[in-house]
Amino acid sequence: RLFGAGHSRDGARHLISFKPISALANNCDPALSQSPLARMPGRITSLLDPSRIALHVQSTRRTGALNEIAKQLDGHPDVANFAGFYDELLARDRLDTTCLGNAVALPHARTEHVRKIVLAVGRADNGIPFDTNGEIVRLFFVLGTPKTKPGDYLAVVSALCKILKDPADRATFLNAPTPEAFIAAIAAA
Repeated sequence: RLFGAGHSRDGARHLISFKPISALANNCDPALSQSPLARMPGRITSLLDPSRIALHVQSTRRTGALNEIAKQLDGHPDVANFAGFYDELLARDRLDTTCLGNAVALPHARTEHVRKIVLAVGRADNGIPFDTNGEIVRLFFVLGTPKTKPGDYLAVVSALCKILKDPADRATFLNAPTPEAFIAAIAAA
């Protein structure tokens, strides 16, 4: 486990515990991918909205890209406190890589600042250096989940891993011309 600091709604600091993304997804943990929720691309598409999919991320640096993508969730009805969510997203991302490999990253935060699971997507045409190993990321899935819903969180992570595992599906996501086409590609995966 990794630990960081966060703030509650009243501004008090508290300790946040994180698991490395590799421990959650571990390149699509077979036990997780057997969950009925994980087998349903509809579970992912129900979280997607064309207005929260940026197909041409302009930032060329990791933190700038995370900000650009996460900002799509500012004003989302299920994000109670965007600043708090974003701070926890960055804190989690600084502790351990959220890069899954294959040019995909899953920056995420389990937080009290979201009421329900929220998802924003970003695609960087040229890729962005994302971790100390020099991994270049082109697809970002920024996920916020309530701390009270760890099962739903794991099911969404598993479903994303399963969908993103197939090179042909990843190529389709990388070439989708519109946010609507991106969502249709997820649904077809």
